[in-house]
Amino acid sequence: MNFNQVKKLMDRKKTSRKGENGHALIIGGSEEYTGAVILAGLAALRAGCDMATVAAPEKVAWAVHQFSPDLMTYKVKGTSFNIKNAKEMVKYADKFDAILIGNGVTRKADKFCQYFVHKSQKFKVIDSDALKSLSFKDFNNSIITPNETELELMLVNSSKEFLLPKLREANAKEKAEILQGNLRYFLQNNNVLLVKGPTDLIISASKIAYNRTGNQGMTKGGTGDILAGLAVGFLAKSKDLFKSAVAASFINGLTGDLLLKKRRGYTFLASDILEDLAKIQKVEKQKKR
Repeated sequence: MNFNQVKKLMDRKKTSRKGENGHALIIGGSEEYTGAVILAGLAALRAGCDMATVAAPEKVAWAVHQFSPDLMTYKVKGTSFNIKNAKEMVKYADKFDAILIGNGVTRKADKFCQYFVHKSQKFKVIDSDALKSLSFKDFNNSIITPNETELELMLVNSSKEFLLPKLREANAKEKAEILQGNLRYFLQNNNVLLVKGPTDLIISASKIAYNRTGNQGMTKGGTGDILAGLAVGFLAKSKDLFKSAVAASFINGLTGDLLLKKRRGYTFLASDILEDLAKIQKVEKQKKR
């Protein structure tokens, strides 16, 4: 993918009305990890959807309010997500175009995440702690975004640990082909796998893409939240799982590369990526001159 292809996902009709370009719901956050949902929600807006709502435990939601007037919130009673409020959230999510779940929820929310992922038929992006108790048979209509450690855990959960020695020795192309060949049920259930790493792998039932934008500075906390937020923002607007995953991977890494050049080192933060997403179109136009 190149920048022009990403721009097509971000463009909108001149006659657009509020809400026509998508409303994303971000379910996550905890008292330990408040920033994750803020980064994800703002990244969703930067991707071009019209609105982003953060559903979070009450104290977290109030902190989101304090930080950004651009994000709406839905305050979930209690200090963490649990099975008691899972049914409520599945029903609430029906009004949105795409849902991101997992950022900052912690493992206390395992049962909540299991119930939500099984029951919600909406377009979803599933990230971080929401992945750790699930197997590949559990998903539908989803982009899942594991790092290498989370991928290995999910393979064990799916009784596919026999793949681990092969994957650890494989190059990017071999790894993608092994995963595509051995996760057919998952991929045919309208899912896309985005494996984060030095080369991001984006895999559907019929396609494989490799993204090599990004650098070592992007191992810092929060960059994965921004990637997931971009993916749900693109998905809420486009309703295309594969293109949204590829675009999120590409633009997140490209922004990180531009920051590396600008700051001449690995001093940039995840929040710097968020800020520079707003400037990237101007940078690309200058490069073409």
